[in-house]
Amino acid sequence: MTKAELVSKLAEKHNLSKAEAERVLKDVFGLISQALDKGERVHIPGFGTFTVKERPERKGRNPRTGEPMVIPARKVVAFKPSKALKTEVNN
Repeated sequence: MTKAELVSKLAEKHNLSKAEAERVLKDVFGLISQALDKGERVHIPGFGTFTVKERPERKGRNPRTGEPMVIPARKVVAFKPSKALKTEVNN
């Protein structure tokens, strides 16, 4: 499902214009992004939990040249689905 399809379904289900639905969707995604940027955990009951994890610096190899290199430390977003979501997907 694309963002446009999500906006259309949201607008149809809640009797909103597509512009209003898109603003709501952008606000929700923005709030989640802001919380993750602060290092907060975002828990949505019945859906799952978004967290930020730190990946340490590690050694790697350039696949083109075979030369060793250092891959810098970074932050990654992780998502753990809730039990309810797993059950729904598997049924």
